[in-house]
Amino acid sequence: MNPRRNGEAAQRAAERRQRENDAARLHAEVPRLETLRLEIQEQRGDGVLAAAAHIRRIVVEHAPALFVVQCSDRSCKDGGHDLTAAIMRELAAGSTRFEGEHACDGRSGSVPCTNILRYVGVATYK
Repeated sequence: MNPRRNGEAAQRAAERRQRENDAARLHAEVPRLETLRLEIQEQRGDGVLAAAAHIRRIVVEHAPALFVVQCSDRSCKDGGHDLTAAIMRELAAGSTRFEGEHACDGRSGSVPCTNILRYVGVATYK
């Protein structure tokens, strides 16, 4: 294992935890929100890799109002998908179903990362 790479990963994880700790709480930002589920699918723009998909169930009472998904490409540097503004806009509007996509803003080697994340949000309110 590469100690330098592990150190970089640990640093990124610590920074992510700090951002989450500093973020406003989701229940405070959208008090009527009861449940939130995000269906996330990421694939390379050139279609070479099979799509990776998962469902993220958000614990509204404890979750930060922060929706950042790391890029699944291990060679991607400084990339990821910050969906916070788009998702918070939908939740503030009371949307019960919404979807969108985001192109990774990182670099894979000397070229832009081609990963694209598509998401569907399903929310219920009080």
